[in-house]
Amino acid sequence: MSRYDEIKHRVVTTFQRRIANPLSTRMPRQILLETTGRTSGLPRRTPVGGSLVGREFWLVSEYGDKSHYVRNIHADPRVRVRIKGTWHNGTAHPMPEDDPRARLRTLPTGNSAVVRMLGSNLLTVRVDLAD
Repeated sequence: MSRYDEIKHRVVTTFQRRIANPLSTRMPRQILLETTGRTSGLPRRTPVGGSLVGREFWLVSEYGDKSHYVRNIHADPRVRVRIKGTWHNGTAHPMPEDDPRARLRTLPTGNSAVVRMLGSNLLTVRVDLAD
């Protein structure tokens, strides 16, 4: 990661962690991804944008394997996703072979634009929903 990308990552993640995410998680229609903390074992909720396609939920991580929720998925792929106010259990799969820019064209445009603008190491994640 270049120095510019590293600084951008720090600024964006600090803003998200301290301001955007606490506000977003309180919004009842916001999609949330709940992972299990790889160190703490506690539930960690992250606002995400994505799309439900059949029994799969697709999203693109802005910072790939540097994103804490992706690191949590690597440690324990069992997740929950809140879609339209309803929680669904599932198993998350990072998809490094998928083209994240092409995937973003199939996802909601507002969130996709932000991910393209702020992200520096995009990674597609597929969640297979069990219920």
